Amino acid sequence: MNEPFPETKTHRYQYDYPRPAVTVDIILFVFQEDQLRVLLIKRANDPFKAKWALPGGFIGENEDLYDAALRELKEETNVSNVYLEQLYTVGKPDRDPRTRVITVAYFALLSAEEVAQQEVHGASDAGEARWWDIYDLPELAFDHQAILDYALQRLRWKLEWTALGFLLLPSEFTLSELQRVYETILHEPLDKRNFRRKVLAAGVIEPTGNMRAGDHRPARLYRFTATAVEMEQARRRFP
Repeated sequence: MNEPFPETKTHRYQYDYPRPAVTVDIILFVFQEDQLRVLLIKRANDPFKAKWALPGGFIGENEDLYDAALRELKEETNVSNVYLEQLYTVGKPDRDPRTRVITVAYFALLSAEEVAQQEVHGASDAGEARWWDIYDLPELAFDHQAILDYALQRLRWKLEWTALGFLLLPSEFTLSELQRVYETILHEPLDKRNFRRKVLAAGVIEPTGNMRAGDHRPARLYRFTATAVEMEQARRRFP
């Protein structure tokens, strides 16, 4: 019987089956200035030169997928120290004009404080890197718009049943700030009274005892409960 993976000194690892290339793409979301923003890079090379795209690139022959995602993110945007979750795999045959390419998409949520600690700039084969409002994007390279659409939908689903907001908000926040996060991500207005009743009944947030002064009367500050945060950190994987 012929061996499916013949290995000889002259033809090492050569066999009859196709070998698609593998890439990683990274989706970073931040809630900043009442906008849900995503980090994009402007491609410096063909294909799609000068088009905006998700950070990412080809994995090395002996490189772990997760390590490749962290490396590409650092090389192209200078962003590091980010916890990435594997989102899903895309493999339509014609998604890259160069060759058959399968990509593994990774996902992360950053707080505005975390973003402020990162000096974002384009490097490697990225001519530029910047944050874009998810609802006001440029034309994207490859099938990256479809990948972003899917990531946003998954974010909306998770927001409905988890304490995911703690990754986007500061440690203390008002109920109005929390509602703005939900309305922005869900892309629809929410009834103030119903929203507050539901979120307080869910038991995922608690008052801190602090108040924030504003143009009107002081607003009570809340935080996510330790139990809610621990449960979300234990998940840290998309279903």
